[in-house]
Amino acid sequence: MNREVPWTRLRALRPSRARRSEALGELWVKTADGPIYARVAVHPRGERTVSVVLVHGLVIASRYMVPTAERLAPLCNVYAPDLPGYGKSAKPARMLSLAGLADALARWMSAAGLERAHLVGNSFGCQVIAEFVLRHPRRVDRIVLQGPTVDPSARTLGRQLLRLARNSAREPKSLGFISLADYWAAGLRRARATIRMALEDRIEDKLPSIQAPTLVVRGTRDPLVPHAWAERVAQLLPRGELVEVPDLPHTINYSAPDAFVGAIAPFLGLHA
Repeated sequence: MNREVPWTRLRALRPSRARRSEALGELWVKTADGPIYARVAVHPRGERTVSVVLVHGLVIASRYMVPTAERLAPLCNVYAPDLPGYGKSAKPARMLSLAGLADALARWMSAAGLERAHLVGNSFGCQVIAEFVLRHPRRVDRIVLQGPTVDPSARTLGRQLLRLARNSAREPKSLGFISLADYWAAGLRRARATIRMALEDRIEDKLPSIQAPTLVVRGTRDPLVPHAWAERVAQLLPRGELVEVPDLPHTINYSAPDAFVGAIAPFLGLHA
């Protein structure tokens, strides 16, 4: 059960689209890793008690999760934190490992009043979630891995850059501007360390130990996550299933949030 959210640290944000019925707010909480920033939509106590945490990808922070967060807001309590080192959150001098990021996410959840939640990640965020589930299994209900990286058949920087270039041509140009701003905020040293961390992580070795029900989501035009790799991810998971969304690239949470939420809402038990 979720404890009461620290409302005194919530600040309203103007909705980015007039048609959205819920505004996102800003939540700052103090943790052992420093002040952590999150975009949130939290309903009054007793309403929409299901909580969903959106975990961002490689170096890019929570801003590109906003389209999905806006669409989830009428259905549940939604949180999109910037992990420590990224976005608006504190920048620890010590680089956090993947295990460190997973533990930092757990500490943030505690500080934000979340005992358990559904976890939804994109790209490198899926790697953070896989590590989190192994270290904190009782804090997870259901999992969505959207575009899980890294495909073992292309686990080199060169191959990933080639695939990323192909994918970038299929994404909205606005995503590129968000990425540049977030890479600048993280800094070159942290960005390089995060890329190395992603390439060295063998997520395929962790998937068989994840017992939570897990939905793998892939866009059929995602060159970073080919069909064969997405299918293998789902097969390695004891309770995994795969959904492919037609004609979409890697970052469905940003480029096609309506299709993404439509694909994951039934799995997460979310209803209007």
